Amino acid sequence: MPVWDDLVGQDKVSEQLAAAARDADAQVTAAAGATAAPEASSMTHAWLFTGPPGSGRSTAARAFAAALQCVSPDRALGGVPGCGFCDGCHTSLVGTHSDVQIVRTDLLSIGVKETRDLVRRAQMSPAVGRWQVIVLEDADRLTEGAGNVLLKAVEEPAPRTVWLLCAPSIEDVLPTIRSRCRLLTLRTPPVEAVADLLVRRDGIDPEVAAAAASATQGHIGRARRLATDPRARERRAAVLRLPLRVDDVGGCLRAAQELVDTASEDAKQLAEEVDVKETEELKAALGAVQGGRMPRGTAGVMKDLEDRQKRRRTRTQRDSLDLALIDLTGFYRDVLALQLGSRLALANADSVDALERLARGGSPEATLRRIDAIAACREALDRNVAPLLAVEAMTMALRAG
Repeated sequence: MPVWDDLVGQDKVSEQLAAAARDADAQVTAAAGATAAPEASSMTHAWLFTGPPGSGRSTAARAFAAALQCVSPDRALGGVPGCGFCDGCHTSLVGTHSDVQIVRTDLLSIGVKETRDLVRRAQMSPAVGRWQVIVLEDADRLTEGAGNVLLKAVEEPAPRTVWLLCAPSIEDVLPTIRSRCRLLTLRTPPVEAVADLLVRRDGIDPEVAAAAASATQGHIGRARRLATDPRARERRAAVLRLPLRVDDVGGCLRAAQELVDTASEDAKQLAEEVDVKETEELKAALGAVQGGRMPRGTAGVMKDLEDRQKRRRTRTQRDSLDLALIDLTGFYRDVLALQLGSRLALANADSVDALERLARGGSPEATLRRIDAIAACREALDRNVAPLLAVEAMTMALRAG
C-alpha cells in the first residue's frame, strides 16, 4: 500500500509530495553518478504543512519522509517512491529509521535547548538513508528563541537535510521561517472518507465508524479514539449533557467543576501510566542503590524530570478541556442549524432530543452568543487563566444566552 493512502481527502497534496519525492530520488541518483540531475525540481529543503486539527498534517509529513527514504527496486523501473513496503518506507512510518527524526512534544512549548539538539542533528550526513529528515510535528509550539535557532538551520541547510514542519496555520510560525518553506495546506477530510479509513485500516464496524466520523466532523485522530475507546464516548456524552444543566447558578458551578475535574483525572491517569515508568528508568540509569536512595549529585536531574512531568500534566489537562469545548461547540452548532432550518447533517444525531429542546427554547442570536462564550473560554485557557475560573465564566454565559 503506497504511503499516500493514509492521506484522507488530500489528493492535491499527495500529488505535490509524490512529484517532489520523484525529483528528490532523481537528485540522489544523479549525485551517485548514475544519471543527470533534473533541470527543474519540485523538491526543496524545507516544507510547512498547515491545516485544521485532524486534517492529517503529521501523517502527510511522515508519508513524505517515508517516500524520501524509499529503497524499492521498482523505482529503477519507473515506480513512484513511497511503496510502503520496503525497509526505508516501513521504518520511516513506524519511527525507527535512523535518518528520520520525528519530534513531538507533550509539553506546552519547545525550547531553545531541544531545538539546538535538532539543528546539530540536521548538520549530519545521512547514516544509512538517502536523506536526513527532521519532522517537527508541533512547530507552532516553538518559543521565540527556539524559532530563531531553527531559522539559522533553515537558512543554511545541509546538502541532504530536509525539514518538515507542521502547524495549524501559517500564522503560527515565525514569518522568517515560513518565508523559507514551501507551504502545503491540508483541508478537513470529508466525513465519509474518514469513516472509510476507519473501516479499511482499523477494522471498525461501518456504523460505529460513520457515527464517530460524523461526531468529530472529519477529525481523523479523534474519530479513531471515539470509535475504539469506550471512556472517550462516555466523556463526550457527559459533555453534551452540560447545556441541559445550566438552568441555575448552582448548576453552572457544578457543571464547571465536573468538567475541570474530568480533565484533571485524565491528566492523573496519564501520569500514573507514564511518570512512574520514567522515574524508575531514570533512577536505574543514575545508579539508585537498593531502597531507592539516589547517589550524590543527582537531585538536579530528578528535579528536572519532576518539572517536565508537571508541565506535561498541565498540557494534558488543557488538551482534555479543549477537546470537551470543541464537542460543546459542535453541539451548539447543531442547535443553530435546527433554529435556522438548515439541511446540514447534524454532527450529534444521537442527541437530537436535547438539540431540539434547546432549539425551541432559544433564538439563533442567543446560540451564537453561547458559541462565542465557548471560544472565549478556549482563548482564556491559552492565556493561562485558571481553568476553573475560565470554565465557570463560560457556563454562566451559557446560562445567560
